[in-house]
Amino acid sequence: MSLISTETKAAGVARAIAVLGVTVGAACSSSPQGSPSGSPPDSADGSAPLADDDAGIATSSNTNGGVVSTPMTTGSVPTIGGCPVFPADNPWNTRVDDTTKYPVHAMWPTYMTTMNLSTQLHPDWGDWSTDHYGIPWQTVPATPPTVPMTFEYSDESDPGPYPFPPTARVEGGAGSGGDMHVLVVLMDDCSLYETYSSRFVGPGWSCGSGAKFDLASNALRTDGWTSADAAGLPILPGLVKVSEVTAGAVNHAIRFTMDRTQQAYIHPAVHAAGKNDTTLPPMGLRLRLKASFDLGAFGGASKIVLTAMKEYGIILADNGSDWYMSGDSDDAWSPLMDALVTDLAKVQGSDFEAVETGPISTAGL
Repeated sequence: MSLISTETKAAGVARAIAVLGVTVGAACSSSPQGSPSGSPPDSADGSAPLADDDAGIATSSNTNGGVVSTPMTTGSVPTIGGCPVFPADNPWNTRVDDTTKYPVHAMWPTYMTTMNLSTQLHPDWGDWSTDHYGIPWQTVPATPPTVPMTFEYSDESDPGPYPFPPTARVEGGAGSGGDMHVLVVLMDDCSLYETYSSRFVGPGWSCGSGAKFDLASNALRTDGWTSADAAGLPILPGLVKVSEVTAGAVNHAIRFTMDRTQQAYIHPAVHAAGKNDTTLPPMGLRLRLKASFDLGAFGGASKIVLTAMKEYGIILADNGSDWYMSGDSDDAWSPLMDALVTDLAKVQGSDFEAVETGPISTAGL
């Protein structure tokens, strides 16, 4: 299914133009399934923000009232709602700045020719209440009500019921027509539920696809299966969260998108929605900001995010605008965003290098 993703929403492009004085081109994004059928374009959502005072729901926003579950770090392992966001040795939580363990990928000279390395980085996140930038997430308490789920791609989705409240936050806002991801952490058993193209239809939800993840396990989805993301990966662990930045460190890899990708993947990715072209980057490709890149001119939130890109790197997880980095939707981002947009625009794709993390596979595709 081809659509313009939330990574390319018109308002986000306009903001980048206003802040940077440059033109940012829109790019198309594939759904997790990569189906050729059409979908409506994404746009800045005009719907009213969801309330934050829903009983028992903790959200990623910490400025609008309600209960908040703030991501923290225990050593180097992020946690949410008392749950680890995957084990310490999970790929998302593994540093890749040791060049002896993670040498430059043998195909990097080839991928360099197709990845638009002159493109500037863009932080694709921001406030919730006004613009719905970024991808929201929420936690639900032990033994919450569960609801039935229907999936367009049921053969690659984990069946319901899911612990989704009717007011769960939807990426871009309810009915926005974009990727409309919903991310929910169930604190009772530390499980993560994620859906794509999510619509509340009462009493449950109708979605394009859905996936469940055990946050205490490194188990991957079945090879060839999608998730709520084109790469078959979980979305939550790759989001830059404002609470991490304000705490002083992002201790995990960061999710990013590219417009053109290969019909292949590298674990922990298990799915692809690209082209049969081996010059293009596969899903799950891991890159790191080069050690030679000087962070001395950066400070604050920008330096924290760029340090994570040096230490943990970035993981190609979806089709979307080139070099768009993913983060959560939270009003606390508002005073930080102008500097982040300006500073990350000083970094280009050419400042990165791909690293070896495993073989390229087409199993199950």
